[in-house]
Amino acid sequence: MCGRYRLARKKEILAETFDVDVENDVEWSPRYNVAPGQDVVVVRQDATRPVRMFSLVRWGLIPSWSKDAKAGYKMINARAETVADMPAFRDPFRSRRCLIPADGFYEWSKQGKQKSPFCFSMADDSIFAFAGIWDRWRNPNQESMETCSIITTSANAILSGIHDRMPVILKRDHYDLWLDPGFNKVDDLLDLLKPFPADAMRHYRVSTRVNSVKNDDPACAEEYVPNLLF
Repeated sequence: MCGRYRLARKKEILAETFDVDVENDVEWSPRYNVAPGQDVVVVRQDATRPVRMFSLVRWGLIPSWSKDAKAGYKMINARAETVADMPAFRDPFRSRRCLIPADGFYEWSKQGKQKSPFCFSMADDSIFAFAGIWDRWRNPNQESMETCSIITTSANAILSGIHDRMPVILKRDHYDLWLDPGFNKVDDLLDLLKPFPADAMRHYRVSTRVNSVKNDDPACAEEYVPNLLF
């Protein structure tokens, strides 16, 4: 699964990377410990023209037909193997796709009762994008909320020793196809949901500071070197 990630770049850098108008009115500050239930930056394409926009949406997809918002806590991730068929994800996958920018994500290695966090990023520390889907839900007062989910797939070689799943990281030349709301060829879209090449990634251990969502600062992403005493 993917339950925490990092996006420590400024808005202007994100705009340049994803070809988004920097005048877009979404406000964003560097984040080092993004967690489910929080508002996150996504990139979407206008439904009528090929223009990309930033939006803030809540992480944890609530289907448009859901009776309450609790569903979002269970839908932070959508599995690539079932995203095209599950009722909660089927329609968003066909027409409401987005990019979720990041520059790192966290997974925990289990050793007995101990869990050690690791940060995974690109080998060159560049910005990347998760394959995301989004939906719009209205509460009983007809107030709308937009929410999203990160699609996951089987782990590549760099993650498999720690977790059997990883977020889908899209290749840059697939961004246009993924964002096009008019493109709905399911088989072609599913073909994009592959494990990212392990040789283009790196990982390192971080401190347990990242375990708490209350901590959101550069120290969460710093490499942790155990103090071994002999």
